[in-house]
Amino acid sequence: MTDHTNGSAELPLPRGVFISCQAPEESPLRDPHVMVSMALAAEKAGASGIRAEGVADISQIVRAVKLPVIGIRKKHYDGSEVYITPTRFEVDEIAAAGAHIVALDATPRPRPGGETLGGVVSHARLLGLTVMADLSTIEDAAGALEAGVDVLGTTLVGASEDDVRPGGPNLRAIEELARRFPDVQIVAEGRFATPDDVRGAFLAGASTVVVGKAVTDAYALTLDLVAAADAVGARAASVNVGVIRH
Repeated sequence: MTDHTNGSAELPLPRGVFISCQAPEESPLRDPHVMVSMALAAEKAGASGIRAEGVADISQIVRAVKLPVIGIRKKHYDGSEVYITPTRFEVDEIAAAGAHIVALDATPRPRPGGETLGGVVSHARLLGLTVMADLSTIEDAAGALEAGVDVLGTTLVGASEDDVRPGGPNLRAIEELARRFPDVQIVAEGRFATPDDVRGAFLAGASTVVVGKAVTDAYALTLDLVAAADAVGARAASVNVGVIRH
């Protein structure tokens, strides 16, 4: 296996911060031109790379920036919970769009059509792609490495008591991955939002941090802010009603 030591000068992905330029289907930001503008802004600000979803976004971002692009394809199939680059078909789409790095769900969950993690990873490697594993637990890592991935990411690690704060990232997972797999590059991803989060990820053993929603998703951020305001308003209204009745 190639030496991916966290302290090595040679890594599959460059060190630094990658910005995930994505928007959900229902968002007005869901437009390749908007994603390209976000990618250009990230590049100008000094980002080391971009993560993008879908053929249209990937292909236009690859042409617009000089940064490496992690490509993913989110596609839901009946009978499988795996939706991040689930099959070889999505790998082909990402390669054709021009990305040189592919990220995929590297959990042991069944993939659509009887495909296997090893088969999808092998296919990506045959196409010359660097493969990033999106893990949901530390235990997923061994199987992902056996399948042939190049990089381990914490993308799918769920919220838990180990998070630095409610809604924040899990630095303990990064520390443990770096401890168990010192020769593999660790990418921190999932709920990173502040400079302290990024500093914490590097100190925990990551060499690259992917930040998404906190930078690029004004739609989702506004939904969260409005929900918070509505919740306070509902509680205030309830208190006022109680006072009036009393």
